[in-house]
Amino acid sequence: MDRDGAGNRVIDGVSLAVFAKERASGLHPVPGDVRTSVRNSFAGIVTKVTLDDVIAQVEIQSGPHRVVSVVSREAVEELGIEVGVTATARVKSTNVHIDRPDDRG
Repeated sequence: MDRDGAGNRVIDGVSLAVFAKERASGLHPVPGDVRTSVRNSFAGIVTKVTLDDVIAQVEIQSGPHRVVSVVSREAVEELGIEVGVTATARVKSTNVHIDRPDDRG
């Protein structure tokens, strides 16, 4: 971290990325006896559960991120998913979009 001419703290993107990765290490552990290819995990709190006869919609607030999943009602009941419990959404997707502001001027 450095300071700019106005005294504001500044940090370069590479250093910030390293810090973020170190800070997140161990936050979304997969049990040691489980091998998985899933790399995207969102630990949070269940904020809403909508049940139907066969399916359920589960919303998890993970920091600033809202993750919504449709799963079987049976899975919700087996896992004890209800508003207020902590849970981790693990995401594997072939369609991930990345956006960023146009800073070319």
